[in-house]
This record gives sequence, structure tokens and C-alpha cells, in this order.
Amino acid sequence: MKNKRLLSSILLVLAAIIWGFAFVAQKVGMEFIGPFLYNGIRFIIGSLILVPVVIVFKSNHDNSANQNKNYLFGLILGIVLFFASSSQQIGMINTTAGNAGFITGLYVIFVPIFGIMLKQFVPKVIWPAASLAIAGFYLLSVKKDFTISDGDIWVFLSAILWAIHVLLIGHLTKQINPITLALQQFLVCGTLSFFTAFLFEEINFNSIILAWIPLLYGGILSVGVAFTLQVVGQKHIHPSSASLILSAESLFAAIGGWLLLNEQMSLRAIFGCALILTGIILVQVYQYYSYKKLSLKKII
Repeated sequence: MKNKRLLSSILLVLAAIIWGFAFVAQKVGMEFIGPFLYNGIRFIIGSLILVPVVIVFKSNHDNSANQNKNYLFGLILGIVLFFASSSQQIGMINTTAGNAGFITGLYVIFVPIFGIMLKQFVPKVIWPAASLAIAGFYLLSVKKDFTISDGDIWVFLSAILWAIHVLLIGHLTKQINPITLALQQFLVCGTLSFFTAFLFEEINFNSIILAWIPLLYGGILSVGVAFTLQVVGQKHIHPSSASLILSAESLFAAIGGWLLLNEQMSLRAIFGCALILTGIILVQVYQYYSYKKLSLKKII
């Protein structure tokens, strides 16, 4: 079990790295196409990437009742994913990648708060670790002249929805195949995004061609790979711990902006990165010694 949790943590860190660099792709992609069209294309691409994986690992033991339940879970998760990703994508039109990274990271706080409301056990170490992470987000992303723009409000809403998404995944992956669940939520989210794009956005094929690199990154890596890593990784780890690990995407968003968009990182931002890493390491050390103590009890 300890090895499974360690592997889950590694998978979530990889997802955080991919999502951090995805902030750059999302920002660049919307220079050519609208937020709903961008999400629609990338989630459908992610779905296509997963189809052969689902076929290979599909269980033959599910009866029709279980399959109906699985479809319902996928529908619910896909709807939440649609609203969360849409809010974030709309917000990034009128805010910076740095602000988006910080505000999105607030779901680290919302997850344990919602967990308490759902009567879930929340390890005490989450609170100081989350506080360090939030302080790190502030130093990393928030400038001295920070103001609340329309974009910031949209991204703040997405942070609440991402917290709900994390909690739902933590619950549902214990009941059905996580790969199947990932595919279903991508299909639902992609379909809803395309429908909304046709209603409210101008669809131009030439613009889509110009955005092909951000779309491929967003579809193959951010959706097909990273969201799947999240679904699989959360199967053996507490939602609050998972959210803290995933919050490192803000760190990698700053690194991506520096490397690819020539954004400069101040000493203040570097110190923020250190706080985020400290929070993540704190949780991992706690988990390691908790599982070690549990293993000793079983031996005794």
C-alpha cells in the first residue's frame, strides 16, 4: 500500500508539471481561438488518446447496472470539469498567467474545507502545509498592484469548481475504472465545450491551424496524459494531500512563463517557489512516517 501511495504521489507531481506548462499553452492558444473552442478541441483530442487505452484495459465483468452507474458518474464529473475548465479559460483572457496560477491554487484550501463539510478525515498537517503553499502562491504570482479584475473573478470561481472536481474524483475512482472515468468526463466536457463554442464564438478553420501547437499540447499532454494521471493517482491518496501536490502547477506555470514567454522571476517569486515546495515535502514526509508507523503496528 505504501508503494502504491508513493507511485500515486509521483503521478500527481507529473500532472502538476504538465498543467503548469499548460498555462502557457492556454494563453498562447487564445490568441487565435476562443476559450470554448480551445477546450472543445483539446478535450476531444484527449478523449481520442484514451480510447485505445480503455479498450485494452476494459473490464469484461461489468453488468449493465454497473455500466449505467459508470455512465452517470462520467456525466456528473464531465459537467463539473466543463464548468471548471471554462471558468479558468474565460478568466485567462483578462488576467495574467501568474495571477491565474495563484488564484487557481486556492483550491488547495477549498478541498479540505469542503472535506470537513462532507465529514471526511483531514490530516492536521494539511493546514500548515496548505498555509505555506498559499503564502508561496502569493509571493510567486501576486504583484504589488494586484487588483480584482473580471478575469480574476472567473478564475476564482474555477478554483472552487476544481476543488469539487478533486473531491469527486477521490470518491468515484474507488468505485469504477479510473481510465474509463477519465474518458467519459473528457467526452462530456469536450461535447459541451463544442456546443457552447458554436453558440457564442466564431469558428474559423485558419485560426485553428494557427493554434495547432497549443491545441496539441493541451489535448495530448494536459488532457490525455495529465488528467488521466490525476484520476489514477488519486485512487490511493487522500484528496487534501492530492490537491496540495497538484498545487505545484503554479510553480511550473511560473517556470514555463520564464522559459517560453520570457517572463522574469524575482527573488520574491523564487522564495514563493521554495514555500510551495516546503508545503509539498511536509505532506510527503508526514505520509511516509504515518505509513511506516502503520506498517510497524501490523508487524507487532
